Amino acid sequence: MAHEGGSTRAILAALAANLGIALTKFIAYLLTLSSSMLAESVHSLADSGNQLLLLLGGKRARREADAAHPFGYGRERYVYSFIVSIVLFSLGGLFALYEAWHKWQDPHPIEGRWWWVPLVVLGASMVLEGFSFRTAIIESNHTRGDQSWVSFVRTAKAPELPVVLLEDFGALIGLVLAFFGVSLTLITGNGKFDALGTAGIGILLVLIAIVLAMETKSLLLGESATAKDVDAITTALVGPGVASVIHLRTLHLGPEELLVAAKIEVDGATSAADVAAAIDAAETRVRAAVPIARVIYLEPDLRRAVETSA
Repeated sequence: MAHEGGSTRAILAALAANLGIALTKFIAYLLTLSSSMLAESVHSLADSGNQLLLLLGGKRARREADAAHPFGYGRERYVYSFIVSIVLFSLGGLFALYEAWHKWQDPHPIEGRWWWVPLVVLGASMVLEGFSFRTAIIESNHTRGDQSWVSFVRTAKAPELPVVLLEDFGALIGLVLAFFGVSLTLITGNGKFDALGTAGIGILLVLIAIVLAMETKSLLLGESATAKDVDAITTALVGPGVASVIHLRTLHLGPEELLVAAKIEVDGATSAADVAAAIDAAETRVRAAVPIARVIYLEPDLRRAVETSA
């Protein structure tokens, strides 16, 4: 559960940063009518909503199993993460692209005595987003091990940290693009640079949303345990009364809950009581080796019988 606590800390840090950033960016937009600032304010607002969705998904996933959902609600976290990708794509990415097209059709420079406000807001936003990104990195490092960041995002079973990491990374790149667009507009007086910065933000958000949707879809469909955990489970199953593993299937019911179903080879001369004792001992070994293996179904069989029937 420490991993879940780390996810919550990263989400809360991102939420606090994005709420403050969204407000300051929108004020900057009202003062300057910069499309980059409007796109960035909507981006931060969408990110804030996404963090609330992740917190809601985590809370609902902790509900106890019932008759309608005998394996619990752990995978509801994946559902809310998928909704996050949709929000990021539509509210963030598509809105920014629309605003960029609108500004390109009717460009206007950033004028007036508040011309400096967007640069100050963007600089402050980079600091706040950097703090949020740093928190997400620290919490991710607790479970990432020696994986590369790409591998971590692609294989993590808990969706919250990869979502926050990608959102914060995208936010920092988006701020750089907005700074580029606003700065060139101030220097040249050409509002089309502001539109280009906005378009860059939109394309970035759409790409991140697509990556999140693809990875979360895989989790929704049902992913097996990692290769490391599969090897550990296979090794743990073999012991007194269990000669070998005939076949093994695993499925994540949630980030911290794994279903294990296996057909194991037992001695044909063993009594029913001995088989039951061997199964109980095997389950104990598996849970000790892989603590998230909470739902275990073991079927005793004879390997010779399986080979003959094949």
